[in-house]
Amino acid sequence: MSVAIIGGTGLTSLRNLEITHREVVNTPYGEPSGPVTHGLLEGHQVMFLARHGYGHTIPPHRVNYRANLWALRNLGVDRLIAVAAVGGIAEEMPPGALAIPDQIIDYTWGRHHTLFEDDLTHVTHIDFSHPYEPALRRELLQGAERGSIPVMPAGTYGATQGPRLETAAEIRRLRRDGCDMVGMTGMPEAALARELDIRYAAVAVCANWAAGLGGDSISMDDIDQTLKAAMEQVRHLLAEVIPAL
Repeated sequence: MSVAIIGGTGLTSLRNLEITHREVVNTPYGEPSGPVTHGLLEGHQVMFLARHGYGHTIPPHRVNYRANLWALRNLGVDRLIAVAAVGGIAEEMPPGALAIPDQIIDYTWGRHHTLFEDDLTHVTHIDFSHPYEPALRRELLQGAERGSIPVMPAGTYGATQGPRLETAAEIRRLRRDGCDMVGMTGMPEAALARELDIRYAAVAVCANWAAGLGGDSISMDDIDQTLKAAMEQVRHLLAEVIPAL
């Protein structure tokens, strides 16, 4: 079985990935975000898929999460590390910080949240008490320790609809709900991975303070600059983790 990485905003490619080939996968759910890239990372085989497309043209609510996850599983992936940009809500999540979330709250709507909805012989439920696979989370935390990479070791990810950023009032609500960070792609990706028996964990990269916490407005230019620097830490972390999987 194989390891894959899904890259979000700021990570549409891996510069330290030695590409061997790219593969187009047809799925029962339509087209994935792009071809799956096969390659070697630190000498170890890995697959890579850019969640928003390799040109970053697919907004969060239009990502074909079912096709992406099905394609990877069909290629033999059983461990998946998802990288996602987030807004920081907790004090421990300033711009540039990394986190390994352990919980998620889903505020999205209108997305295809399950593979089990058509032509069923029975209704299927999954246990989603712990949305991120504990053993894979530990591998990420141990990799961060080996590489001396500071990470927030746990936290709750609030998944919002997008593509707009949240209002300050919405962020106050998320904070009251217990969210430490906010993003737009955590769901249904995590749940679909569970349905497909893919061990799934995430690296959340803080691009900015969430609305109302870091000033009167949020600058897209500042987000871009923050992500460029933070993604170097992500690449370092992946280089520590992949050989151990």
